[in-house]
Amino acid sequence: MELFYFLVFGALAAVVALLELSKTSSDRINTPSAFNAFKNNYLLVYSLMMAGDWLQGPYVYYLYSQYGYTKGDIGQLFIAGFGSSMLFGTIVGSLADKQGRKRACITYCITYILSCFTKHFPQYKVLMLGRILGGIATSLLFSAFESWLVAEHNKRGFDQQWLSITFSKAVFLGNGLIAIVSGLFGNLLVDTLGFGPVAPFDAAACLLAVGMAIILGSWGENYGDQTENKNLLAQFKGAAVAIASDEKIALLGAIQSLFEGSMYTFVFLWTPALSPNDEEIPHGFIFATFMLASMLGSSIASRLMAHSSPRVESYMQIVFVTSAASLLLPIITTFLVAPSNVKGGSISFSGSIQLAGFCTFEACVGIFWPSIMKMRSQYIPEEARSTIMNFFRIPLNIFVCIVLYNVDAFPITIMFGMCSIFLFMAAVLQRRLMVISESQKPMQTSTKVVSYQYKVGDLDAWGIPTSANPLVYAKWSKDHTFKIGDSLLFLYPPSQDSVIQVTQQSYDSCNTTDPILYMNNGNSLFNITAFGDLFFTSGEPGHCGKKQKLHISVLSGNASPSYGPSALPEISPSYPTVFGTIPAPPSSSSPSLNFPVFMASAVGFVGCALLGGIM
Repeated sequence: MELFYFLVFGALAAVVALLELSKTSSDRINTPSAFNAFKNNYLLVYSLMMAGDWLQGPYVYYLYSQYGYTKGDIGQLFIAGFGSSMLFGTIVGSLADKQGRKRACITYCITYILSCFTKHFPQYKVLMLGRILGGIATSLLFSAFESWLVAEHNKRGFDQQWLSITFSKAVFLGNGLIAIVSGLFGNLLVDTLGFGPVAPFDAAACLLAVGMAIILGSWGENYGDQTENKNLLAQFKGAAVAIASDEKIALLGAIQSLFEGSMYTFVFLWTPALSPNDEEIPHGFIFATFMLASMLGSSIASRLMAHSSPRVESYMQIVFVTSAASLLLPIITTFLVAPSNVKGGSISFSGSIQLAGFCTFEACVGIFWPSIMKMRSQYIPEEARSTIMNFFRIPLNIFVCIVLYNVDAFPITIMFGMCSIFLFMAAVLQRRLMVISESQKPMQTSTKVVSYQYKVGDLDAWGIPTSANPLVYAKWSKDHTFKIGDSLLFLYPPSQDSVIQVTQQSYDSCNTTDPILYMNNGNSLFNITAFGDLFFTSGEPGHCGKKQKLHISVLSGNASPSYGPSALPEISPSYPTVFGTIPAPPSSSSPSLNFPVFMASAVGFVGCALLGGIM
């Protein structure tokens, strides 16, 4: 293998190591052990799921070819997989919201294990069934797990900012380190140990089974919309209405479709771009290099998201423009570098330049994943999260199917040019998204009667309930409706009591050793700044066991329209410790379907099909 490949790989590895080792306290967010345990459990499961997916990727085409199928037959199998993801994706997403995200994650494991099992049979119909099952599994992988994470994170009362930590670590591990290790392990099974091309699929099934066991043993269930009289079609329509009526969601869907469509097209194009004359290139090593570049991007993203500035909506514009420029290199080198007509040999000079550009694009991919996850957690409503996320994948799968059908019809420079145009359009829409999000930030005004300050329990003091009314706090929370912007006032003698915010597990077990928040000034005011369940108890030993504990639910449907999670102030407002109304942002009506929404939807949901029309 040429020294050039080692130099590129080594340089990227050195930069990644330098970034990780040079992180300071300002680049990290200090979090309690309860959150760290939750995060590590999710990362373990997510890494196993991604390992099961990455082990299969490099060997699907190779296995089919070993069974004697032609390029056209294999293309139809691939189209079946993407078509299955497109047709069933929204349905399984809706079922995940209604029947439970944990169940959907288990369904992913079972479906993908069955898909792996079909690889043992050379019959075309069995392999086609495996691709259909794989397409369903892919839809669940990229929707159910993230939906479960966001809902469970909010349910346990963790800080909204901490989601960025989990997202960036998930991409760093799942799309970076795990991908590299999976590729090397698959190569060991197939080439070194000689187990054949079906061995990676068996290994993937084993890892998926381990992940499923962890999910069954340690994950709780959460849901989207559980309205009993709302059938699947109504939920499907509700998600479509949410996309059409909220410009931010429509823009986000268009941006995601444009970027991911270009990304999956790149997967098919990088090999012929680097070896147009059948040059001998180390495909596996280059794949590992790309994954290392993706790790670099996720490391950069984790640093960016650890700070309040720049905002995700801002720096992603630069990421999209950079990725558009990197995919223009195959076109630029065609004009600036004389093409080689020598068959075989090592990588050409123009190929070396393109490889550097492709690594840049993969670094942008590494930044994209945690950043898009962060924006989805801000803008997509919780009750239909899985359904809406799979809506976004419909144009993506149409786009990929078109590319697969026409991959040999036109020069790759035209296809790279289209991808670059799509990425530039994503940058333009990202700019629009940033402008909207900035314009809808809440402003402190003199408007009254929007948010309230509640005296906890309506009692003289926060303390142990009396024997005559032991469930006073449980009854009080059920009699009140809380929304973002409200606040809770705990009054008590500071020398005799305190109040702590805890996780659900600590609340249930009365474990007060590792609180999320501790207050003991006797006049403690807690501002509600996020949706989900909040848990409080006394910090004094034995008080929790005597029912001095409070659980409230802050539901998204109760919030002021202009004060949702995407519009929260970066610093919680400081409200006066008085009873009655307090200043709050003015409410605004829901946006209607306007020209920018139409443009976003058209670009994201229809624009991806333009390539098919051109070809």
